[in-house]
Amino acid sequence: MPAYHSVFLDEPNQQLIGNFALLPLRTKTRGPALQLSALAPGEDPLQLAPDHASYDPLDEALSLFRANTFFRNFEIKGPADRVLIYAILFISQCLNQIRPTMGRREAEKAVSNVALDNNFSVPGDAGFPLNQAFQPPRDRNEAEVLRGYVGQMRQELGMRLLQRVYADGEDRPSKWWLSFTKRKFMGKAL
Repeated sequence: MPAYHSVFLDEPNQQLIGNFALLPLRTKTRGPALQLSALAPGEDPLQLAPDHASYDPLDEALSLFRANTFFRNFEIKGPADRVLIYAILFISQCLNQIRPTMGRREAEKAVSNVALDNNFSVPGDAGFPLNQAFQPPRDRNEAEVLRGYVGQMRQELGMRLLQRVYADGEDRPSKWWLSFTKRKFMGKAL
């Protein structure tokens, strides 16, 4: 059975930095990403279908995370898959910060610290774990835009992950999500 790939592979007019796609996001976090429309009142962000107008790569990464972590190999079919790979690696990093006894407030602090940390690696940096699959930005300006986009992605993804991990209540994280803290996607960690 092959790994699940991004539905955004055929997205027209993708802005690329290296071979990393800067896809539109549904977020209130400031950054260079194009903004998708907000959800209508009453729409459940945990139940969005891929054909919904506000479905973005972060929704996709969260929905495919558990299935894709079982694969050691992942054939990259385009720039949108690289966004999916980065998001899955970041979700793993966040889940490793959440302990089974943490309440939501403690987990928010831990995940926010990871998401807001400005010392993260982007493609082209020496510490980036998958440089062989990513092209570096051409110049310093592209590198700053990519860093801003990835930072925006990290902040929004951390908030959405917590919505799912604590969907059943504020006092304990979901054991189903935490069962994936030991898994490494493609054998890598951020």
